[in-house]
Amino acid sequence: MSDPRVLESPEEVLSTLHADGRRRWLYPVPSHGKFWKARFVVAWALIAFFVGLPLVKIGGKPAIFLDIMHREFTFFGLTLYATDTLLYMFAMIIGVFSVIVVTAVFGRVWCGWGCPQTVYLEFVFRPIERLIEGKENQRRRRDEAGSSFDKLWRKTLKFIIYSILSVGLAHTFVAYFVSWDSLIEWMTGPPAEHWGFFVMMAITSALILFDFGYFREQMCTIACPYARIQSVLQDEDSMIVSYDPNRGEPRGKRSKAQYTQEREGVKLNLGDCINCFACVRTCPTGIDIRDGLQMECVGCTQCMDACDAIMISIAKPVGLIRYTSENALENKPSKILRPRTMLYAVVFVLLSSAFFWLLTHREPIDLNVTRAATDPYVMVGDKVMNQLKFRVQNRTGQDGEFRFIIPEPPGVEIKLQGLTSLQIEDGKTERIGAFILVPKEAFQKGSVKTRIQVTNGQEVAEFPYTLIGP
Repeated sequence: MSDPRVLESPEEVLSTLHADGRRRWLYPVPSHGKFWKARFVVAWALIAFFVGLPLVKIGGKPAIFLDIMHREFTFFGLTLYATDTLLYMFAMIIGVFSVIVVTAVFGRVWCGWGCPQTVYLEFVFRPIERLIEGKENQRRRRDEAGSSFDKLWRKTLKFIIYSILSVGLAHTFVAYFVSWDSLIEWMTGPPAEHWGFFVMMAITSALILFDFGYFREQMCTIACPYARIQSVLQDEDSMIVSYDPNRGEPRGKRSKAQYTQEREGVKLNLGDCINCFACVRTCPTGIDIRDGLQMECVGCTQCMDACDAIMISIAKPVGLIRYTSENALENKPSKILRPRTMLYAVVFVLLSSAFFWLLTHREPIDLNVTRAATDPYVMVGDKVMNQLKFRVQNRTGQDGEFRFIIPEPPGVEIKLQGLTSLQIEDGKTERIGAFILVPKEAFQKGSVKTRIQVTNGQEVAEFPYTLIGP
């Protein structure tokens, strides 16, 4: 009996909540149809990529290495640095725009097929739960019956395995940012020397365990912002997983006699939907797809596999629930190429072209020149001295010795701080102070324009700069 002090909602608010606001635990029944099998292959391929990329090395670095501490980001042998701000900007814009384009054309295909939340929950954590706790109806009865020894040992074993998996996933995730070499060194060293690592790993593991052990589908229905914005990214021609009411309505169960009549060609005043609720029992977010497009639908196709199996068993065509569009359901022309998607495609191509142009035109040597925080200039005999700071980044792919040259004006001298050249390892950045001495007669109206060059003998980087004088 519900608490009379609780005001019940006149309609369902979320598929994961009861009317009085209590959590409604879901026990989705897996439907192993053709779409599930395809998703299984895709899911485990993605898991293999996720685990393998930090292990595979290209050019001495992990395939993907997001080294935030040193502000270096490596992708399949290509290293981007903190100074590549335009590349980062275009990459982020392209990433966001990719989501918009894919959603406009294919709906929430990412959520159902590629999102780590769906991949790990449906193909790793829930299968383990079913193996330990039994089928969905057994788990439901056990949970509703309250505490028991049988329930306790099963859940304890499940969470022990979940904890081990969470620790493994946490280490793999962190390896993208610090590399496995560093992780192994920290794990095998004294904990007191790397206590911050152990705290970070404990927090990351706990968050993963909380997500897949407790929060689960609520990540998709409550926390994920993508579910909220999909309505503005999709239109009537976007591909969605949908029930066909034209074919399915009116719903109704059949008697044996009615099944026989239908097989003999007699048309009944019933649609193809027999109201078996197989689509509802298999849904990982607990919705009824027959109620139309809903925010909670992640496009996982489980309802399609479940419904197809029922249709085959009653000798009816499959596809009562299928990939389609709202226009197609209303028997209107449905197009993939439409003004909206064509505009998206043009913008996507322009952004991608700009990104690859910037990527292929990166300078192998990055030089930056700033003025030291001293007097603007100092007179040294008949010459004017400017004190500058050079920052040089070596992107040539090999260690090298770098020299500085100022080709103009005539008579200019450059003096480094006790050095004649600068030795820089590949991918590293070095900073050094320099004194630039220019003949006084080279200045006009208090300044002279020059070019500062740095070279390793093969590549040259140039930085235009204005020196200040009398």
